[in-house]
Amino acid sequence: MIFYLLVTFLLLAACGEQPSPERQAPQAAQPAPTSPDSRPVIVAFGDSLSAGFGVDSSRSYPELLQRELDRRGLAYRVVNAGISGDTSSGGLQRIDTVTSLKPAIVILELGANDGLRGIPVAATRSNLEQIVRALRNAGAKVVLAGMTLPPNYGPDYIRSFEQIYKDLAAEHKLPLIPFFLEGVAGTTRYMQQDGLHPNAAGYRKVAEIVMAALDPLLSRATQ
Repeated sequence: MIFYLLVTFLLLAACGEQPSPERQAPQAAQPAPTSPDSRPVIVAFGDSLSAGFGVDSSRSYPELLQRELDRRGLAYRVVNAGISGDTSSGGLQRIDTVTSLKPAIVILELGANDGLRGIPVAATRSNLEQIVRALRNAGAKVVLAGMTLPPNYGPDYIRSFEQIYKDLAAEHKLPLIPFFLEGVAGTTRYMQQDGLHPNAAGYRKVAEIVMAALDPLLSRATQ
């Protein structure tokens, strides 16, 4: 009898017990699908000044611009396409990445690193013009951010460099921010120690400058 009971127990163990539905592990709840963000896109296309070099990302000017748009009830989505160290040629190389976002508006802030590297003005102008054409062909409105250079680059080069932005804005009928860092550059309270990049307070002023240029282009129908 003992032998029979032992064999029966081993056979049951070998077959294994199939778990009943009540004992099966519960399935994880599937997250509800999120609807795509259909807000028109504003792209901050630039270099370290757009990327927010030296400050927390939450204090970059594109992030501050997003907050201001939200505060005003304007349903736009700001995308930060700033890359530190980028030049006009670098921007031209990644133009497809920007146009793939199907932006309604692009704030084009490039060229400062060209000037700091002494790149010929004609090359910078050509690159920026190609970028402007590509953006407009993609259906985007372009706000052009003008730049200048430190005095040690010489008056002739600086004058020619500044003229790039004025000429492009006039020829392509673009809204122009005459100087992207107006009231910020050269002011210790608004600049980082490198003297090239705004601090958190400086980026707040930059966001105000950009918002003023953007305002006439914004559709109140998106509220």
